[in-house]
Amino acid sequence: MKKIFYWLLFLWIFVLLAFIYFLSGIEQGGKEEERIITKIIDGDTIIVEGGETIRLLGIDCDEKGKKCYTPAKNYIENNFLGKTAVLKSGKDDKDIYGRSLRYIFVDGKNVNVEMVAQGFCVARIQDEDKYSNEIRAAESDAIVGKIGCKWKI
Repeated sequence: MKKIFYWLLFLWIFVLLAFIYFLSGIEQGGKEEERIITKIIDGDTIIVEGGETIRLLGIDCDEKGKKCYTPAKNYIENNFLGKTAVLKSGKDDKDIYGRSLRYIFVDGKNVNVEMVAQGFCVARIQDEDKYSNEIRAAESDAIVGKIGCKWKI
């Protein structure tokens, strides 16, 4: 009887730990690869070698015809076009338009955070992950500092 009790206790603890592990998001995404940025669509969408369209996670930049479209596109183009980027996936691999959802790192810098910190984009967090707080903090700093076309008065 004691043996069964300990076996069930062990099994219960194992299931509980597995549940906590997956619920906490430790196992989110995990895909990571290097690619050269070959084209800039706008401030939050790029194309990398091989023709894959990448939508930057956690941010939202203006579309064509809106106030920050050109400054955001120019910034990302001038600073990151032609460079090798590390692409890191989040919880979801693709959006409804078939674009790959990624965090982009160039020279160790999180481009998603940089676009928000420079006031070109706003934070748009769908699913919490390890970069969510960093993006929100960058947005708060940009708002308080009235940085970039989004927050300058």
